[in-house]
Amino acid sequence: MRVVLLVLALLVSVTVPASAGERLPKWELTPTGVIAQFRGLSAVSARVAWVSGTQGTVLRTTDGGATWQSVGPPGTETLQFRDIEAFDAGHAVVLSIGPGTDSRVYRTDDGGAHWRQTFQNTDAAAFYDCLAFFDPWRGLAMSDPVDGRFRLQATFDGGRSWHPVPDSGFPPALPGEAGFAASGQCVTTAGPFDAWLATGGGATARVLHSGDGGRHWTASDTPLPSSPSAGVFALAFRNPGQGVAIGGDFANPDAPGPAVALTRDRGRTWRTPAQYPAGYRSGLAWRGETVLAVGPGGSDLSPDGGRHWTRFDTGSFDTVDCAGAACWASGAQGRVARLR
Repeated sequence: MRVVLLVLALLVSVTVPASAGERLPKWELTPTGVIAQFRGLSAVSARVAWVSGTQGTVLRTTDGGATWQSVGPPGTETLQFRDIEAFDAGHAVVLSIGPGTDSRVYRTDDGGAHWRQTFQNTDAAAFYDCLAFFDPWRGLAMSDPVDGRFRLQATFDGGRSWHPVPDSGFPPALPGEAGFAASGQCVTTAGPFDAWLATGGGATARVLHSGDGGRHWTASDTPLPSSPSAGVFALAFRNPGQGVAIGGDFANPDAPGPAVALTRDRGRTWRTPAQYPAGYRSGLAWRGETVLAVGPGGSDLSPDGGRHWTRFDTGSFDTVDCAGAACWASGAQGRVARLR
């Protein structure tokens, strides 16, 4: 009976809203004027943010979301820009996904007035999912496995050129294992050398870690569910030691199973917290000691690094990003919001 009561208490704690006296943040929608789905998001400050999505759409705001400018590369209407990394109001790198030559990278140095294509995949078996930067110069772009190993491109000049990383530094991929291009957060970095890749689709949902800038990788199992539609969808690290993984099953988004895992040892081991958001979540971000999580079923926050969670919004978002205290979220139907 004690076990049953404990299980019931945990389930209730996941879904019960905060008390009326507790102050919770709110998402304030900003008018984008488009209906694209924005899975790519890069927060620069409270005033500057970039989003990228379907139909080759890239938008930029420099006034806190009061207005958005369409600044995407011309002639890319058939592409899906699933990830964007912006360094300031003028400089950004955007990644399109897809098999073969649909996987591309573009860079702008003038706020989107002009773009230059800096990478185009030529391997029909590769499919690039997301990218991340250690600093304004060094970054990584991740592809699903090719011939049994994950594939990476590295840049050392801010995305102006890309170079393949030897796949000999990767452990073998599991059958069916891949990344999820759901929020631009299947690869992340913290500090000058640590990077992590999120996976699903195989026998277990794993996180791969590199401590040398992406040359060599080790894999660790997580307790998250894994299937062709389930796994780790997003990773966020507060520092090289402390991180959170989140995901679930996008084909069964209301499944109550644990979709959060925590690490305090650079991703070598992962554990499920006592509380966790109910259902599938695709995006993560740190705001100081607080973790924000978003997905089609709502938004949650954890004030203690992922151990306890409270839902604060029921609207649909795919991804979230913070620059200091300034946090933004984006998703389907042109939805972009600032955290108030």
